[in-house]
Order: sequence, then C-alpha cells, then structure tokens
Amino acid sequence: MTRRATKIVATLGPASSDPAMLEDLIRAGVDVVRLNFSHGTAQDHIDRARLVREAAQRAGREVAIMADLQGPKIRVGKFAQGKVFLEHGQKFILDAARTELGDIDAVGLDYKALPDEVKAGDVLLLNDGLIVITVDAVQGQQVHTTVKLGGELSNNKGINKQGGGLTAPALTAKDMDDIRTAMAFQADYVAVSFPKNATDMEMARQLCTVAAAQSNHKPGLIAKIERAEAIPKLLEILLASDGIMVARGDLAVEVGNAAVPALQKRMIKLAREYDKVVITATQMMESMITNPVPTRAEVSDVANAVLDGTDAVMLSAETAAGKYPLETVKEMAQICLAAESGEGAKLDTDFIGKTFGRIDQAIAMGALFTAHHMGAKAIVAMTDSGSTALWMSRHLIAVPIYALTPRVASQRKMTLYRNVRPLLMVNVADRDDALRDAEQQLKDLGIVSSGDVYAITCGEPMGAPGGTNMLKICSVA
Repeated sequence: MTRRATKIVATLGPASSDPAMLEDLIRAGVDVVRLNFSHGTAQDHIDRARLVREAAQRAGREVAIMADLQGPKIRVGKFAQGKVFLEHGQKFILDAARTELGDIDAVGLDYKALPDEVKAGDVLLLNDGLIVITVDAVQGQQVHTTVKLGGELSNNKGINKQGGGLTAPALTAKDMDDIRTAMAFQADYVAVSFPKNATDMEMARQLCTVAAAQSNHKPGLIAKIERAEAIPKLLEILLASDGIMVARGDLAVEVGNAAVPALQKRMIKLAREYDKVVITATQMMESMITNPVPTRAEVSDVANAVLDGTDAVMLSAETAAGKYPLETVKEMAQICLAAESGEGAKLDTDFIGKTFGRIDQAIAMGALFTAHHMGAKAIVAMTDSGSTALWMSRHLIAVPIYALTPRVASQRKMTLYRNVRPLLMVNVADRDDALRDAEQQLKDLGIVSSGDVYAITCGEPMGAPGGTNMLKICSVA
C-alpha cells in the first residue's frame, strides 16, 4: 500500500463545491479542506463545512477543515469602470476621504489609516507587487504618488508597504464574527492572517475558547507568516500557535521575492524543532488553474518543500476556481510521493545530545528509534490528544505512523501531521483488549500481516491524556 507522508491542503471554491467533485478530491488525496473566509457569508461557510463532512464520510476517510480568516483589508477601493491602467511616470492619488468611485487619477481606500502610516519616499506595492508606486507627499487624507511600475489596477486590490510597517490589527470585527461561525461547525484549524506578534495569536485563541465554550472544542491555531514585522518575532509567534503557514504571496511583496526561499527553509526547520506543524502555501501549482499539467518549476517547488520537511503543501485558486482541481491534486500527490522516496532518515543524528524531560516524549522517541533500526512495518501511537503522534512526526522516518484515538476531533486534527495516518478506535479501558484490537485493525487495513514487526505505544491507565508510558515491540502471529 503506497502511503504519502506529506499532506495536501485544498481550498474550497466554485470549482470544488459540487458534492461529487469534493468526494473525488478527498479520494484523490486531500487531507485538509480550507474555507477562505475572505469570500461568502457565515451561512455559506456553515453549508460548505457540512458538504465537506458528508463528502468525507462517503469517501471513507476523515479530513480536517481549516477556517482561514480574512484579516485586515489593506486595499484600494472600487473604480467606476472596475479597473484602470496606470502608466509609468503618471501621478496617482490614494484618497482615504474619497466616497465616489475611482478613476485614472485617484481611488478611495478601504484602509483609512494609510495616510498616517506612510511618508514621502516610501514605496507601495499594489496587486501583489505587480504595480509599484512611490509616495511623493501626504496631504491630509490624500497620499500623492508617482507610478514607477504600471499595469492594470482593479477593484479592491491589496496594498503592501515595502519593508512592512502598516499597523492594521490582525483580528478585525469581521474576523471575530467569523471565529464564532467557525466554532459553530467546529473547524479543526483556524488560520490567522497577518499576525505581527504572539499577542495576536493569544487573542485569537481566547476568542476561539470563548466561542466554543459550550462544546469545549479546541481548534489548532495556524499563524500565517505574511508580514515583514512577523519575521523578527517568528519564534514568539510560533510558540503561541499550533503551527505556521509560509504565506509566500504577501510575504514576498513585503520582503522581496529573493528572500522568500531561505525564509521558507528557516520556518520549516524552526517549526519542526519546536514540535509545531507547518504548511507551505501560495502559487505551488499556479499554472494548473488553466493548464492540465504543472510547469517543471512548480514540480521542483513542491518537491523542495517536501524535502525541507513541510507537513503540508497547499492549493488555493488551483482547486477553488481552476479548470483542473482533481488533476491538480493527483499531480501534487505524485510529486510528494516521488520527493519522499528520495529522502534519507536522519534519526540517529536527531537524537545526538538530546535529553527528554517527559516520559511520554521519551517513549515516542524510543518508538521511532527502535522501529527504524528493526525495520518495523509500522509505528502505532495510541493517543487521546494526538501529542505522541505529533512528536513522532517531527522526525523523518520511512516507517509509517498510525495514530489510534478514541476522539474524532483528535483524528481530524492529526490529518495535518506529516507521516501520520489517524484512525478511530473504540475507547477500550482494558490495555490488553486495546492492544489486541489495534493489531486487528492494522491487519484488516492490510498494514501488517503474519511475521511483520511493529512498535506500539500507549499509556497506563488507559485513556489518561499525557499518560503514554509504555512501548511494546510486537510480532504478528
């Protein structure tokens, strides 16, 4: 049975909202479905979440749902004709006080604070950096600029300041409402856009806790690293989150395209070191929005993220609005598998100089080490919260990890962990019964057969969170 370690996040949209297509995408390998809260109403998201759960049930596998918050709207307003074409050298005004629709000379602003945050000489990048303008002067609510790199500017395109420095709060009033919506359908992950520091992530966590108080649901929090200001605060943001997303679009606009590949590698490495998950996103298979095959550069991009150790690679418009959503997922899955086949486990060097202060973490590492050196067919982690499986998944190993949990919420959350296949188990209080049932489940799924060796971890007493304290090496009769 071929198993892919790297997970695939796919964005739901018009191209993928048909129930049959959604089921096909899940069967083809989608592990996490992203709901983009920049588009649609609260009811739209509730309906789409139901569609995802139903499609996953038909496909016979659990997937996680990630609610991706819109964040602050640092954008221009609308144009009378829907768009204008800015020429190199022309003057153009960004006017926070303007109420009428924009034209070739000026446009209003969704982000009213812009005139207070820029000065003469600043460089502004519009529409993901495709248009570059420099600030000549700020006069009241008007930012007077000169176009340095022209192009088509249409309604509500984004504004970035080169080098960062715009102070918009990460969590808007809309985001706070959207968190309540996401908790209503128990989103497994919430992605926070444009966090600047740990406080932004801590506030998001508090809002989720309050919104999900009745159900006691605790989603994983993903910090989208897309501001220049986030880079110096990367570690504190990471520690306040459950994972990070390398959001290469806005980040590239603020820090420059050339800086992003090294930052991506650094972020993936840091996330793995601190037992956090990491998603690599933006333009991974962009050409497949309109073409049935990816470019060779895109294949290399996805493969390099896999080789760096990312937990997941993400598709945005490719599956939300593209012509070939299913083909894109299949291609991405193949690229991941091929890249993984070229990896070498570095377990021995991973453990040099390491000490473990926790029994459950030491057991997890012992399982990895033993399974690797014995050539085991599988590692089985019987886990309530998923922590044991997360620790195991931070190390590259050719042995697949199966996480057995009695909690559906934990099963869904673990779908994002690299090299972990989460399975639901009956909550068995007796240890011997639980171990016997676990082996039977592995046999039924064709994971192990007679003569195979596997490692299994569990805790005594059974069902106590954080109680993993036993490692057993088993040979299938």
